[in-house]
Amino acid sequence: MRLRSLLYVPANAERFVAKAHERGTDAVILDLEDAVEEGSKDAARAALATAVPHVARNGTKAYVRVNTGPRMGEDARAALAAGADGIMLPKAETAASVDALLAELGAADDGSTEILAIIEDAAGLMDARQVAAHPRVVALALGAEDFATSTGGQPIPEVLRLPKLMVHYAAKAEGKLSLGMLRSVADFNDAEGLVAAAEEAARFGFDGASCIHPKVVAVLNAAFSPSEAALTRARRIVEAAEAEAAKGTGAFMLDGEFVDLPVLNRAKAVLAKAGVTA
Repeated sequence: MRLRSLLYVPANAERFVAKAHERGTDAVILDLEDAVEEGSKDAARAALATAVPHVARNGTKAYVRVNTGPRMGEDARAALAAGADGIMLPKAETAASVDALLAELGAADDGSTEILAIIEDAAGLMDARQVAAHPRVVALALGAEDFATSTGGQPIPEVLRLPKLMVHYAAKAEGKLSLGMLRSVADFNDAEGLVAAAEEAARFGFDGASCIHPKVVAVLNAAFSPSEAALTRARRIVEAAEAEAAKGTGAFMLDGEFVDLPVLNRAKAVLAKAGVTA
Protein backbone atom coordinates (compact mmCIF):
# COMPACT_ATOMS: atom_id res chain seq x y z
CA MET A 1 0.00 0.00 0.00
CA ARG A 2 1.32 3.44 -0.92
CA LEU A 3 0.38 6.47 1.17
CA ARG A 4 2.77 9.24 0.16
CA SER A 5 0.26 12.03 0.70
CA LEU A 6 -2.88 12.26 2.84
CA LEU A 7 -4.95 15.42 2.49
CA TYR A 8 -7.15 16.50 5.40
CA VAL A 9 -10.53 17.90 4.40
CA PRO A 10 -13.31 18.89 6.84
CA ALA A 11 -16.16 16.51 6.04
CA ASN A 12 -18.72 19.32 6.12
CA ALA A 13 -16.77 21.72 3.88
CA GLU A 14 -18.55 21.10 0.57
CA ARG A 15 -16.28 23.29 -1.56
CA PHE A 16 -13.16 21.46 -0.35
CA VAL A 17 -14.76 18.03 -0.62
CA ALA A 18 -15.89 18.79 -4.18
CA LYS A 19 -12.32 19.02 -5.54
CA ALA A 20 -10.47 16.72 -3.14
CA HIS A 21 -10.36 13.85 -5.64
CA GLU A 22 -8.64 16.13 -8.19
CA ARG A 23 -5.66 17.01 -5.99
CA GLY A 24 -3.50 14.01 -6.83
CA THR A 25 -3.32 12.84 -3.23
CA ASP A 26 -3.02 9.15 -2.42
CA ALA A 27 -5.65 9.51 0.31
CA VAL A 28 -8.20 12.00 1.57
CA ILE A 29 -8.90 12.17 5.28
CA LEU A 30 -12.41 13.41 5.84
CA ASP A 31 -12.17 15.06 9.23
CA LEU A 32 -14.90 14.93 11.86
CA GLU A 33 -12.60 15.91 14.70
CA ASP A 34 -10.39 19.01 15.07
CA ALA A 35 -11.41 20.71 11.81
CA VAL A 36 -15.12 20.66 12.70
CA GLU A 37 -16.53 22.84 15.46
CA GLU A 38 -18.81 21.21 18.02
CA GLY A 39 -22.09 22.55 16.68
CA SER A 40 -21.41 21.13 13.19
CA LYS A 41 -20.24 17.64 14.10
CA ASP A 42 -23.58 15.90 13.52
CA ALA A 43 -23.92 17.55 10.12
CA ALA A 44 -20.35 16.58 9.22
CA ARG A 45 -21.06 12.95 10.09
CA ALA A 46 -24.22 12.99 7.98
CA ALA A 47 -22.22 14.44 5.08
CA LEU A 48 -20.05 11.32 4.93
CA ALA A 49 -22.74 9.46 2.98
CA THR A 50 -21.98 11.58 -0.08
CA ALA A 51 -18.49 12.86 0.74
CA VAL A 52 -16.79 9.45 1.05
CA PRO A 53 -17.79 8.08 -2.38
CA HIS A 54 -17.08 11.47 -3.94
CA VAL A 55 -13.48 11.79 -2.70
CA ALA A 56 -12.79 8.12 -3.47
CA ARG A 57 -13.13 8.76 -7.20
CA ASN A 58 -9.99 8.31 -9.31
CA GLY A 59 -8.83 5.55 -6.99
CA THR A 60 -8.10 7.85 -4.06
CA LYS A 61 -8.21 6.19 -0.65
CA ALA A 62 -10.87 7.58 1.68
CA TYR A 63 -10.31 7.66 5.43
CA VAL A 64 -12.35 9.32 8.15
CA ARG A 65 -10.83 10.85 11.26
CA VAL A 66 -13.34 10.18 14.00
CA ASN A 67 -13.91 11.87 17.31
CA THR A 68 -12.97 9.98 20.43
CA GLY A 69 -15.37 9.65 23.35
CA PRO A 70 -19.16 9.35 23.00
CA ARG A 71 -19.17 10.25 19.29
CA MET A 72 -16.61 7.67 18.19
CA GLY A 73 -18.93 4.73 17.55
CA GLU A 74 -21.47 6.65 15.46
CA ASP A 75 -18.69 8.41 13.55
CA ALA A 76 -16.91 5.16 12.71
CA ARG A 77 -20.06 3.26 11.74
CA ALA A 78 -21.16 6.13 9.50
CA ALA A 79 -17.72 6.12 7.84
CA LEU A 80 -17.92 2.43 7.00
CA ALA A 81 -21.54 2.68 5.89
CA ALA A 82 -20.43 5.35 3.42
CA GLY A 83 -17.68 3.08 2.05
CA ALA A 84 -14.55 4.48 3.71
CA ASP A 85 -11.38 2.42 3.37
CA GLY A 86 -10.55 2.95 6.99
CA ILE A 87 -10.59 5.01 10.14
CA MET A 88 -8.03 7.48 11.39
CA LEU A 89 -8.03 7.05 15.16
CA PRO A 90 -6.77 10.05 17.14
CA LYS A 91 -5.45 9.93 20.71
CA ALA A 92 -4.33 6.30 20.46
CA GLU A 93 -2.58 5.41 23.71
CA THR A 94 -2.44 1.60 23.78
CA ALA A 95 -3.70 -1.36 21.78
CA ALA A 96 -6.83 -1.08 23.93
CA SER A 97 -7.63 2.19 22.14
CA VAL A 98 -7.83 0.25 18.87
CA ASP A 99 -9.85 -2.53 20.48
CA ALA A 100 -12.33 0.06 21.78
CA LEU A 101 -12.84 1.36 18.26
CA LEU A 102 -13.37 -2.14 16.88
CA ALA A 103 -15.85 -2.89 19.66
CA GLU A 104 -17.83 0.21 18.68
CA LEU A 105 -17.85 -0.92 15.05
CA GLY A 106 -19.14 -4.37 15.91
CA ALA A 107 -20.75 -6.13 12.97
CA ALA A 108 -20.18 -3.08 10.75
CA ASP A 109 -16.53 -4.12 10.48
CA ASP A 110 -15.89 -7.07 8.16
CA GLY A 111 -12.26 -7.36 9.21
CA SER A 112 -10.82 -5.33 6.34
CA THR A 113 -11.12 -1.85 7.84
CA GLU A 114 -7.73 -0.11 7.82
CA ILE A 115 -6.84 1.80 10.97
CA LEU A 116 -4.39 4.69 10.96
CA ALA A 117 -3.46 5.47 14.56
CA ILE A 118 -2.33 8.89 15.76
CA ILE A 119 -0.18 9.22 18.88
CA GLU A 120 -0.98 12.51 20.59
CA ASP A 121 0.38 12.46 24.14
CA ALA A 122 3.26 11.16 26.24
CA ALA A 123 1.37 8.04 27.33
CA GLY A 124 0.74 7.09 23.72
CA LEU A 125 4.38 7.75 22.84
CA MET A 126 5.57 5.35 25.54
CA ASP A 127 3.30 2.61 24.17
CA ALA A 128 3.60 3.44 20.47
CA ARG A 129 5.00 0.05 19.54
CA GLN A 130 2.09 -1.67 21.28
CA VAL A 131 -0.29 0.41 19.15
CA ALA A 132 1.69 -0.37 15.99
CA ALA A 133 1.67 -4.08 16.81
CA HIS A 134 -2.12 -4.27 16.74
CA PRO A 135 -2.98 -6.42 13.70
CA ARG A 136 -5.57 -3.97 12.43
CA VAL A 137 -3.29 -0.92 12.47
CA VAL A 138 -1.71 -0.24 9.07
CA ALA A 139 0.03 3.06 9.81
CA LEU A 140 1.22 5.19 12.69
CA ALA A 141 1.77 8.93 13.03
CA LEU A 142 2.46 11.53 15.70
CA GLY A 143 -0.06 14.35 15.98
CA ALA A 144 2.42 17.19 16.32
CA GLU A 145 0.17 20.01 17.49
CA ASP A 146 -1.74 17.94 20.05
CA PHE A 147 1.41 16.21 21.28
CA ALA A 148 3.17 19.51 21.89
CA THR A 149 0.13 20.91 23.69
CA SER A 150 -0.36 17.84 25.86
CA THR A 151 3.29 17.82 26.93
CA GLY A 152 3.56 21.57 27.53
CA GLY A 153 5.91 22.09 24.61
CA GLN A 154 5.94 24.06 21.39
CA PRO A 155 5.35 22.40 17.97
CA ILE A 156 8.77 23.34 16.62
CA PRO A 157 11.19 20.95 14.87
CA GLU A 158 13.57 20.82 17.85
CA VAL A 159 10.77 19.64 20.15
CA LEU A 160 9.10 17.28 17.67
CA ARG A 161 12.15 15.52 16.26
CA LEU A 162 12.64 12.92 19.02
CA PRO A 163 8.97 11.91 19.49
CA LYS A 164 8.44 11.82 15.73
CA LEU A 165 11.38 9.46 15.35
CA MET A 166 10.23 7.31 18.27
CA VAL A 167 6.84 6.81 16.63
CA HIS A 168 8.54 6.22 13.29
CA TYR A 169 10.71 3.45 14.67
CA ALA A 170 7.80 1.94 16.57
CA ALA A 171 5.93 1.63 13.27
CA LYS A 172 8.95 0.20 11.47
CA ALA A 173 9.58 -2.31 14.27
CA GLU A 174 6.15 -3.79 13.54
CA GLY A 175 6.34 -3.54 9.75
CA LYS A 176 3.72 -0.79 9.52
CA LEU A 177 3.67 2.42 7.49
CA SER A 178 5.20 5.46 9.17
CA LEU A 179 3.63 8.81 8.36
CA GLY A 180 4.97 12.26 9.08
CA MET A 181 7.77 14.78 8.84
CA LEU A 182 10.11 15.93 11.59
CA ARG A 183 8.14 19.15 12.01
CA SER A 184 4.54 20.34 12.11
CA VAL A 185 2.58 20.57 8.85
CA ALA A 186 0.61 23.60 10.04
CA ASP A 187 2.78 26.16 8.19
CA PHE A 188 1.89 25.17 4.64
CA ASN A 189 3.13 28.47 3.20
CA ASP A 190 6.76 27.63 3.96
CA ALA A 191 7.31 26.01 0.58
CA GLU A 192 11.09 25.70 0.82
CA GLY A 193 10.90 24.36 4.37
CA LEU A 194 8.26 21.79 3.46
CA VAL A 195 10.31 20.44 0.56
CA ALA A 196 13.36 20.13 2.80
CA ALA A 197 11.35 18.48 5.59
CA ALA A 198 9.65 16.00 3.27
CA GLU A 199 12.96 15.02 1.67
CA GLU A 200 14.52 14.63 5.12
CA ALA A 201 11.65 12.40 6.28
CA ALA A 202 12.03 10.24 3.18
CA ARG A 203 15.74 9.80 3.94
CA PHE A 204 14.81 8.57 7.42
CA GLY A 205 12.43 6.03 5.88
CA PHE A 206 9.05 7.65 6.50
CA ASP A 207 6.53 6.43 3.92
CA GLY A 208 4.44 9.59 3.54
CA ALA A 209 2.84 12.46 5.41
CA SER A 210 -0.43 14.28 5.86
CA CYS A 211 -1.14 17.87 4.87
CA ILE A 212 -3.89 20.44 5.32
CA HIS A 213 -3.53 22.29 2.01
CA PRO A 214 -3.70 20.80 -1.49
CA LYS A 215 -0.60 22.66 -2.68
CA VAL A 216 1.51 20.47 -0.40
CA VAL A 217 0.34 17.23 -2.07
CA ALA A 218 2.77 17.48 -4.97
CA VAL A 219 5.65 18.13 -2.56
CA LEU A 220 4.84 14.97 -0.61
CA ASN A 221 4.30 12.82 -3.70
CA ALA A 222 7.67 13.87 -5.08
CA ALA A 223 9.60 13.47 -1.84
CA PHE A 224 8.21 10.04 -0.99
CA SER A 225 8.65 8.64 -4.50
CA PRO A 226 12.02 7.34 -5.71
CA SER A 227 13.64 9.65 -8.24
CA GLU A 228 14.48 8.43 -11.72
CA ALA A 229 18.16 8.50 -10.76
CA ALA A 230 17.43 6.35 -7.70
CA LEU A 231 15.41 3.90 -9.78
CA THR A 232 18.14 3.64 -12.40
CA ARG A 233 20.76 3.02 -9.73
CA ALA A 234 18.56 0.42 -8.00
CA ARG A 235 18.02 -1.45 -11.28
CA ARG A 236 21.76 -1.49 -11.98
CA ILE A 237 22.50 -2.88 -8.52
CA VAL A 238 19.87 -5.63 -8.80
CA GLU A 239 20.97 -6.60 -12.31
CA ALA A 240 24.64 -6.63 -11.32
CA ALA A 241 23.88 -8.71 -8.22
CA GLU A 242 22.06 -11.28 -10.32
CA ALA A 243 25.02 -11.50 -12.69
CA GLU A 244 27.48 -11.85 -9.82
CA ALA A 245 25.30 -14.46 -8.10
CA ALA A 246 25.36 -16.54 -11.28
CA LYS A 247 29.14 -16.58 -10.93
CA GLY A 248 28.91 -17.54 -7.28
CA THR A 249 29.87 -14.07 -6.04
CA GLY A 250 28.10 -12.37 -3.14
CA ALA A 251 29.64 -8.98 -2.42
CA PHE A 252 31.13 -6.99 -5.31
CA MET A 253 32.12 -3.50 -6.47
CA LEU A 254 29.91 -1.43 -8.75
CA ASP A 255 31.02 2.01 -9.93
CA GLY A 256 33.38 2.25 -6.98
CA GLU A 257 30.68 1.29 -4.45
CA PHE A 258 30.82 -1.85 -2.35
CA VAL A 259 27.60 -3.82 -2.80
CA ASP A 260 26.59 -6.52 -0.33
CA LEU A 261 23.25 -7.89 0.86
CA PRO A 262 22.04 -4.78 2.77
CA VAL A 263 22.80 -2.58 -0.25
CA LEU A 264 21.01 -5.04 -2.53
CA ASN A 265 17.98 -5.19 -0.25
CA ARG A 266 17.84 -1.38 -0.17
CA ALA A 267 17.85 -1.31 -3.97
CA LYS A 268 15.03 -3.85 -4.09
CA ALA A 269 13.06 -1.75 -1.60
CA VAL A 270 13.45 1.33 -3.83
CA LEU A 271 12.02 -0.60 -6.77
CA ALA A 272 9.21 -2.04 -4.66
CA LYS A 273 8.23 1.42 -3.44
CA ALA A 274 7.83 2.52 -7.05
CA GLY A 275 5.99 -0.66 -7.96
CA VAL A 276 8.54 -1.63 -10.61
CA THR A 277 10.98 -4.45 -11.16
CA ALA A 278 14.53 -4.52 -12.45
